[in-house]
Amino acid sequence: MDYEQIKYDAKDGILTITLNRPDKLNAFTGRMLSELLDALDRADRDDDVRAIVFTGAGRGFCAGADLSGGANTFNAENRGPVDPGLDGHRDGGGLLTLRLFDCLKPLIAACNGPAVGVGITMQLAMDVRLASEEARYGFVFTRRGIVMEACSSWFLPRLVGPQQALEWVMTGRVFGAEEALRGRLVRSVHKPAELLPEAYKLAREIADNTAPVSVALNKQMIWKMLGADHPMEAHKVDSKGIYARGKSADVREGVVSFLEKRKANYPDKVSTDMPSYFPWWQERVFK
Repeated sequence: MDYEQIKYDAKDGILTITLNRPDKLNAFTGRMLSELLDALDRADRDDDVRAIVFTGAGRGFCAGADLSGGANTFNAENRGPVDPGLDGHRDGGGLLTLRLFDCLKPLIAACNGPAVGVGITMQLAMDVRLASEEARYGFVFTRRGIVMEACSSWFLPRLVGPQQALEWVMTGRVFGAEEALRGRLVRSVHKPAELLPEAYKLAREIADNTAPVSVALNKQMIWKMLGADHPMEAHKVDSKGIYARGKSADVREGVVSFLEKRKANYPDKVSTDMPSYFPWWQERVFK
């Protein structure tokens, strides 16, 4: 796919995906959704991509849905000749966050400016969120007469707790980076010029020191266990992981490199060496 509304720049193991409609504050469109889904599939297939940094072009991260359609922007009946109906309609933001949820590479949000609506809810499914001092956030749905989207009713209370989630969603107000930090929405706040370097520093630490298959499995284990109703479910998954990884070339290299006091060179690849019996394995990514 040719990208028109995002940039895809992979270098030295780190992929930067930039939302690229700066004249529209990177407002979210159907085309942008398709390009992001394609980019995530491409990144998961590429073993040279060890971590992904998301940011926005220009002065914003993403101003939310493109509202150029006017009053009917959110009316599904106006998107085709056939109304998909209540059970047939699928929210585009949710399609993106579900794909982010299943992504096998670490996802780091470097929020450089305004991020409202889907501009912030897409970040909830990323693994670490960093903010510029110029970042602004808003779960503005109640001020547009709609409801939370992009699976944010699942992600947001798990990240910040139900009380904070309810305050931000019920008021729909826009708030700054420091409030986002206090509310545990973001990991850290940085001067604008230092935001991307800090995001790349974190990505570099992952890319240079870890086994990619182990990173992919641990990432999925943490996210998926958020819905488990008993630690026994984690024990079952942990046990499968320890069994599978314990026999791997990666573990042999990890132990030997430690004993020899040298940098490890992990041979296993996400595209070929993920355990086949893990329930979250997304074979469609590699078709």
